[in-house]
Amino acid sequence: MTTGQAGGGLATAPATAAARRRITVRGVVQGVGFRPFVHALATELGLTGHVTNTGEGVVAEVEGAVAALDLFGRRIGADAPPLAVVEAVDAEDVAVRGDAGFRILPSRADGLPRTLVSPDAATCDACLAELTDPADRRHRHPFLTCTHCGPRFTIVTAVPYDRALTTMDRFPMCPRCAREYADPADRRFHAQPISCHDCGPRLRLLTADPADPTRPPRPAPGTDPVAATRRLLAEGAIVAVKGLGGYHLVCDASDDTAVTLLRARKNRGGKPFALMARQLPDIEHLVRVRAEERALLTGTVRPIVLLRRRRDPAPAPDAPVLSDAVAPGSPDLGVMLPYTPLHHLLLGLPGDRPGPRLLVMTSGNVAGEPIVTDDEDAVRRLAHLADAWLTHDRPIRIPCDDSVVRVSDGEPLFIRRSRGHAPMPIRLPVPVRPALAAGGDLKNVLCLAEGDRAWLSAHIGDMDDLATQLAFEEAEAHLETVTGVRPQLLAADRHPGYRSGQWAQRHTDGRPLVRVQHHHAHVAAAMAEHGLPDGHPVIGVAFDGTGYGDDHAVWGGEILLADYDGYRRFGQLAYVPLPGGDTTVRRPYRMALAHLRAAGLDWAADLPPVAACPPQERQLLARQLERHLNCVPTSSMGRLFDAVSSLAGICHHAGYEAQAAVALEAAALTAGEDHGPGYAFALGDAPTGTTGADTVADPAPVLTAVVADLRAGTAPALVAARFHSAVADLVRRCCALARDRAGLTTVALTGGVFANTLLAEATARLLRQDGFTVLRHRRVPPNDGGLALGQIVVAARTAGAAAR
Repeated sequence: MTTGQAGGGLATAPATAAARRRITVRGVVQGVGFRPFVHALATELGLTGHVTNTGEGVVAEVEGAVAALDLFGRRIGADAPPLAVVEAVDAEDVAVRGDAGFRILPSRADGLPRTLVSPDAATCDACLAELTDPADRRHRHPFLTCTHCGPRFTIVTAVPYDRALTTMDRFPMCPRCAREYADPADRRFHAQPISCHDCGPRLRLLTADPADPTRPPRPAPGTDPVAATRRLLAEGAIVAVKGLGGYHLVCDASDDTAVTLLRARKNRGGKPFALMARQLPDIEHLVRVRAEERALLTGTVRPIVLLRRRRDPAPAPDAPVLSDAVAPGSPDLGVMLPYTPLHHLLLGLPGDRPGPRLLVMTSGNVAGEPIVTDDEDAVRRLAHLADAWLTHDRPIRIPCDDSVVRVSDGEPLFIRRSRGHAPMPIRLPVPVRPALAAGGDLKNVLCLAEGDRAWLSAHIGDMDDLATQLAFEEAEAHLETVTGVRPQLLAADRHPGYRSGQWAQRHTDGRPLVRVQHHHAHVAAAMAEHGLPDGHPVIGVAFDGTGYGDDHAVWGGEILLADYDGYRRFGQLAYVPLPGGDTTVRRPYRMALAHLRAAGLDWAADLPPVAACPPQERQLLARQLERHLNCVPTSSMGRLFDAVSSLAGICHHAGYEAQAAVALEAAALTAGEDHGPGYAFALGDAPTGTTGADTVADPAPVLTAVVADLRAGTAPALVAARFHSAVADLVRRCCALARDRAGLTTVALTGGVFANTLLAEATARLLRQDGFTVLRHRRVPPNDGGLALGQIVVAARTAGAAAR
């Protein structure tokens, strides 16, 4: 926090003389109970005046003794409400007016917004106590909230944050809610989403006609939609439940039939489902929960936390059972605890009839489409997925999927940054003129930035689908509304086929568009989130599945010497043909065969990928590789993980992104102590006259060793563990070379491959042992969900250099 002059030094009058100050507080100070807090603080200190919301933040004018004003200036930042993030407190002396008392004035929508909207927050303990108290008037109210919890970002339509500028504007407050809202001593003083059973919103349950699924669903009989929903879930139904940022598809996680049916209906393949547990003891027999993970699970965000499964779970007699179909083959379970009153009600309050204690909670969408938020859309688009709909009449302004995080090296590592974090800004180490970055086409997240702040949108999704592209446009417009950023510069990936880049090209409107190389953006994102200043180059290790290279090849195993201004490709994984593009991504055995041929290894019948490839396809693939037909060269580390996964006999078909790599990591985690020979990549200089990197890493020796191990009867788990060790050692050796030749001592590990914590932790450990400073992602994901942040800072430098 910067305090400007707020702590004192403005007034020269005696401490007992009356003075008046105008104090502006910037940051996350709207929708978090800041004005009631200011009112209480001013009253406690005997000050008069007023406070209001403006586009700049919270503005207070306080009048009284100078000593009290000084104390007010110090405490307004130090004692702020729990959800507030105070970034700056500035004060100036103004003329004394002789006010009587202290008032909260109506908000002023003057100029562009420059305040920060709070993310949605999980139900606080005080509200939860009311929810479970039969004597409280909000007992069992599914929309119970206060100044310290509840929806914010997903209901805001404009700023300043007032009820009239949220989707609660259609619900007039009942007299009792209005009294609480106006009472400075009440916890709901100026709580914009305030509500109760009398004033709404209200739930309703719709059920499909099993005899005729084409008929519109009908309201379920009865007066308690939650109790009826719990009964349906206990009976094996799949229910679409409207949450904070969209619909979830929900079923009993202990019911094999229900989980398998949901997997089939959603065409989910083997991709794990997320779980919601009523309380931590309900999952502690299934997973290990460390202190850092416990804090994430029980905090104000309550994301999905990826937790390592216990190898030999030993459930207590009353512990809930988990269906094997929830996360088949996964080393982790994605678990979250209830974060809305409705979730608590669904899982049951004390005294409720027993129901499911573990629920599958997966995004309510058709595969490839964004999460559904509109009620009519939910009935239409989820008709083939759900048996019933638990909905309500409070609109969702903007979609917001659950955040997904894991703990690595004792720190959070985002897999998806969304609910509970969007739209919190990230401080930038370099100044940016108003700019928009379109992100990538997978796991799309866009970014707006101005000055020293960057706002990332919630997770939008993969841009293959028209519905996702429309959601992108809606997210961009909403983010402009709540941030006040009007972009003068656009940034996008260099890939000519990316829909995100095509959107940016269509919407330039005379503004410059900077195309940023994919892996440079990854490295720059890691640098920016760690606050590296301009002129501080790093060794950027960018490992992922796909990125458009400068030579039009598919990059993804890159060692870059980079800063915000540019990069040099110092190292790369040796090119191999990528035969058939997306087809090969879905069939890792094809990538294994391509790598074997590039390494000079025969397609012998005893090798798992050879056996997995149908003979006719194998003949066509051989001809394709011989003639280089539809074979783009790739240096992708992600594709090498796919190849080794198939070569070891672990995964030949990928039903979701990175399934083969995830399975390879899962196998490696089960390997015992290894006393045998390891694997090693060959490192050499690039051939003279090529346009590649200085140093090339050849995986042929690794693949040769894998084949030898397999023929010697080595377990696939041990092969997987040795491969992970070889990749970590490769990074260590490449970075040592880069330090010797370029003098750099800071390494940024980035790209989706480094969501693999076994690899990332091993690599970071080796680098630290060698004296490197290691940057790992902590505030944005290492995958393409963090790409837009890097695009913003690179584009700002590129455009600035062009202007100079």
